Amino acid sequence: MEGRLGRTDAPTYLVWSIFNTACCCLPLGIAAIHYSNRVKEANSVGNGVEAEDASRMARNLNITGVVLGLIFTIIFIVYYVNAHKVG
Repeated sequence: MEGRLGRTDAPTYLVWSIFNTACCCLPLGIAAIHYSNRVKEANSVGNGVEAEDASRMARNLNITGVVLGLIFTIIFIVYYVNAHKVG
């Protein structure tokens, strides 16, 4: 996304952070939303270094949250299937 004076703004990953909070991993999703908002604020004042750092942290938190969410879902499904076997 083009910002002021032709510079490129760092991505906020806000939509991904909200999805992560609702569907995957609440604590990491909330932290990712926090960092996404920091990206937005840093982009608005033109602080590219802080925006990039916060953007990287939001992305990493989201990746970790999705992976943990998938792992816990798989564990739950395996446990549920094994607990409800007939015979």
